[in-house]
Amino acid sequence: MSELDEWLHQHLIKTKEAGLYRKLRTMNTAPRPNMLIDGKGQLVFSSNNYLGLANDQRLVTAAETILHEFGLGSSGSRLTTGNTDWHHKLEEKIACFKQTEGALLFSSGYLANVGVLSTLPEKDDVILSDRLNHASIIDGCRLSKAKTVVYNHIDMDDLEKKLTETASYKRRFIVSDGVFSMDGTIAPLDQIISLAKRYHSYTIVDDAHATGVLGKNGRGTSDYFGVRPDVVIGTLSKAIGTEGGFVAGSHVLINYLLNHARTFIFQTAMPPAICAASYVALEVIEESHEKRQQLFSNVKKIKTSLVEMGYLVKGDITPIIPVIIGDPNEAVLFAEKLQEKGIYAPAIRPPTVPEGESRIRLTVTSDHSTKDIDYLLECFQFIGKELNIK
Repeated sequence: MSELDEWLHQHLIKTKEAGLYRKLRTMNTAPRPNMLIDGKGQLVFSSNNYLGLANDQRLVTAAETILHEFGLGSSGSRLTTGNTDWHHKLEEKIACFKQTEGALLFSSGYLANVGVLSTLPEKDDVILSDRLNHASIIDGCRLSKAKTVVYNHIDMDDLEKKLTETASYKRRFIVSDGVFSMDGTIAPLDQIISLAKRYHSYTIVDDAHATGVLGKNGRGTSDYFGVRPDVVIGTLSKAIGTEGGFVAGSHVLINYLLNHARTFIFQTAMPPAICAASYVALEVIEESHEKRQQLFSNVKKIKTSLVEMGYLVKGDITPIIPVIIGDPNEAVLFAEKLQEKGIYAPAIRPPTVPEGESRIRLTVTSDHSTKDIDYLLECFQFIGKELNIK
């Protein structure tokens, strides 16, 4: 073993001892509630496929059709050989869906966040970032030339205090997840925008887990609160069921990012077939509310039942249901026992979540049946008693 490998090996031993060691599982079937994982049948409660569109035949057919026409890869960045009609069609569809002047596609939501935050704020500016923002926002802030100030999670009093303290900066940008991926909480976007206007600041919201889910029409956090932030960032890899990211906003914003965002300029474009499937997914979401209604019915049943059992359950009415276990090793054991019973819901541990808050992060889809949910709740009841965790 080389000196480098020995050093890394010792670090991995410490990772295992702390109960934080991770390993990959292999999905052997298409995304749906019941899947083969590492060759074993599992009932999946860890997918972001909230509306069940990742395996929807309408999307598959759209992708297949354009696949035969345009081939597999896009062959380059959007500014060289990677730009097609389907990129423009999808951008127009996203802008219409988000009710903005324009939109710009990125190859992932991660790249969209990093691109915006490393491009818009400049040296004499400040970014005010929620403490529980996604890693892609944190990395974008780190790459920015602006100063970053963290405010307490969805604490509007603390945000206002930080806005007052940063009055000397040239520009102030408030950035927040719309729905927080580990806690399932919803950012009070109406209050954030109200504070931003009062303190002459700009708002950036990452709507990854809200797009297709929240609001009367599923348009996300803006739809849910009836407000409009300056910059909306999102992903197509959650409720939309495909892959890629986007930024939506004014024509000037989109043109600026097209010319200055490094994660757009130097990244290979999304395949046209994925653009076509994403376009169809947005049409499905616009045309029918049934999947969303079923999703929230499933969420309500699970959360209500788990609370009645005595579990500490975080979050608002979103498809993300964090069940707090506490100790990382106990969370791993709980997840293993779930898996023995045929339920796949991995433990989430630090540094993804704070120390002492290791959890089973359940995610629910519209495709989970009453039978699926009843079995999940039965298993939680049994394992909770067995491990004395409640």
